[in-house]
Amino acid sequence: MIKYLVEQGKTVFVVSWKNPVAEDRDTTFLDYLHHGFYAALDSVSKICPEQKINTVGYCLGGTMLCIGAADMARKGDDRLNSITLFASQADFSEAGEITQYISESQLAFLDNLMWKKGVLGSENMGASFAYMRPADLIHQPKVDRYLMGNKLAYNDLMAWNADGTRMPYRMHSEYLHKLYLNNDLACNHFVVDDKPVSLADIRVPLFNLGTDTDHVAPWLSVYKINQLVRGEVTFCLTSGGHNAGVISGAVHPRRKYRISTQAADAQFIDADSWLNNNELQQGSWWPAWLEWLNQRS
Repeated sequence: MIKYLVEQGKTVFVVSWKNPVAEDRDTTFLDYLHHGFYAALDSVSKICPEQKINTVGYCLGGTMLCIGAADMARKGDDRLNSITLFASQADFSEAGEITQYISESQLAFLDNLMWKKGVLGSENMGASFAYMRPADLIHQPKVDRYLMGNKLAYNDLMAWNADGTRMPYRMHSEYLHKLYLNNDLACNHFVVDDKPVSLADIRVPLFNLGTDTDHVAPWLSVYKINQLVRGEVTFCLTSGGHNAGVISGAVHPRRKYRISTQAADAQFIDADSWLNNNELQQGSWWPAWLEWLNQRS
């Protein structure tokens, strides 16, 4: 994706993920906001002064981008030109199958586990996602490998996915309690610098991508941000899952997508109506996103 964007003349900056260790246990969600998102914006502004910035957030990164954008809007910081969200949730009221693991008692158990280790281990993270799709991610691989003796042929996406992610104790606990359990962000209760932020303050154009077989961030949940912000929203629904649907290549014959733009003052459109009223298009959604960026940059 970065190669594709650069080839189209875009200047691209990327924030990489530092896999936390036990010593990072007390890193908070707001630490990631201030020392990650805001620090990156400051660096980009120094390198490309007086330029508006098109921002992109993927999954939890998109949730953090929404929080940062709402905080910036409240403070009058107008550096953002647009927001793009990949498979990201802002309203967690219907967050899908992962909510089977989200309750006061289960989070108390998880908090205790993370407190002892200082992090949520990558094995715990990976197992949680695997248990959401046991037929595909547990049973079938065991049949293929142990019963049939077939060797697994890794592709680049599978290798990337196997590079496990850890989460620091305090940040992940805040994320699960405040967002998944209490849905603070959608209810205007999420506090940044002693004041709650509101997504309704976001007025810059927003490109919101959902993937139709996503078990991590179901598209019906991703779609909900359309009713939370007051700016123009373009929603795109592509075939594929949480990873493959996003990293689908500019030329991808098996991919399909739907896309439409909702003006800032448009009436509410429920997800089922949106799906029925937008025609399925063949190919990758990347060129459509590039056109969207070009029209607004």
